[in-house]
Amino acid sequence: MVNTLGLILLLLIVLNIGFAYSIKNYYYSGVRQAVISSVDSNFKLIQLYSNDPTKNISSEIRNLVESYSEKDTIELMSIDFNGNITYTSSGFPYMGESNPPDYVQALNSADGKGYHVGKLETGEKYMAVTSLITVTNNQFSALRYMVSLEQVDSLLLKLVLLFIGVSIIIVLFVIISGSFFINSIVRPVREMGVTMRKIAAGDMKVRMRWDSQDELGELCETINYMADELSNSEQLKNEFISSVSHELRTPLTAIQGWSETILSIGVNDTETVKKGMRVISNETERLSDMVEELLDFSRIQNGRFKLVKDKMDILAELEEAVLIYTERAKRDGKQLVYEDMEMLPIIYGDKNRIRQVFINIIDNALKYSDAGDTVTVTAQAVEHKIVVTVEDTGCGIAEKDLPRVKEKFYKANNTRRGSGIGLAVASEIIAMHDGTLTIESQENVGTKVVITLPIDQGTNEQTITDFPPET
Repeated sequence: MVNTLGLILLLLIVLNIGFAYSIKNYYYSGVRQAVISSVDSNFKLIQLYSNDPTKNISSEIRNLVESYSEKDTIELMSIDFNGNITYTSSGFPYMGESNPPDYVQALNSADGKGYHVGKLETGEKYMAVTSLITVTNNQFSALRYMVSLEQVDSLLLKLVLLFIGVSIIIVLFVIISGSFFINSIVRPVREMGVTMRKIAAGDMKVRMRWDSQDELGELCETINYMADELSNSEQLKNEFISSVSHELRTPLTAIQGWSETILSIGVNDTETVKKGMRVISNETERLSDMVEELLDFSRIQNGRFKLVKDKMDILAELEEAVLIYTERAKRDGKQLVYEDMEMLPIIYGDKNRIRQVFINIIDNALKYSDAGDTVTVTAQAVEHKIVVTVEDTGCGIAEKDLPRVKEKFYKANNTRRGSGIGLAVASEIIAMHDGTLTIESQENVGTKVVITLPIDQGTNEQTITDFPPET
């Protein structure tokens, strides 16, 4: 603001100086032109006198001076050949010096005219124009025209003062409007600062209120959107912690319960011990899978997730994932159908991570299906891609939840077991393989998960890749 005001002041000062100089030249030129018009008029008159042999040129010039019709505005003087002023139209003797500057200039100029602006002894400013008389046989060398500049300077002063006044008004307008403008920016920025500090302190309910459609309005909307996302993220995190705590508590409770049971009955009840050990083994495996899922998610978030990519047979990993869940599906009264393919092209990827994705997707399909439902797994080559489809006839996903099911911590159905990060991790792994994971679902009809992975073009070698890539 200070720099801008300084530039405006400098510009106005330059404009004022330029205006004063230009207007002065304009008015002075106008006065000079008016005087020269009188000079030319009188010069023609003297020429007429010179052509009349009955006229005495000197007498006629003297009469012209003494009876000059414009003497109220212009004083006419005659100058002899010695540079002395002999007669004046006012009738008063001239008190100034002989050979005035404009007369000297006229003597030395090609057109016989001289021009001078000066001050009288009284301090009055004047303009003088001298024109040489070219007619011979007379006692006068030149005629001098002198006009007062007091009225012109008075008008110039008024115009300059008016311009200065306008400049002051402009400066005041700039200061006032600038203050309003700066305040209109500073106030919302301060409010943004207060709002951001509240959000940073954990108050996720605070929002910016700004009705304008300008850039500040967009910034306020962005801050509100950020607050909404942080609030949603915080809510999802809390739900995730609660869900994980519940998921951890369930197997731990089972392990603790069966451990106490086995300790209390001893090893004599072989059947009970076997049953208890199976439960402990299954729940321990479940805990291990859950911890591994959490570790994978943490690695992805921290950029420490590694892929060991090489040429791989995708069917081998898919068949292994299906085999893992075949017995469980039978036990739960669900049908797991795998349409076997004899051969598919090789892909380039991390086989352990790809198998992890298949396991997660099939596990979800069975988890969200009831007894009597069917889970169908297929794989096929389509153009330059491998397309793996896992489709179930389970409970499906509500339309409102479908866009968010791949978000971290998000659980569309809280009645089912799960941490809410398995699908997010699976989606990230597929993306790291330059593939896609899409979900189609209809509530109470079923869900279809489609995974596409690019076929290896034969140019890749084994690599270990960090995700996100190091920069």
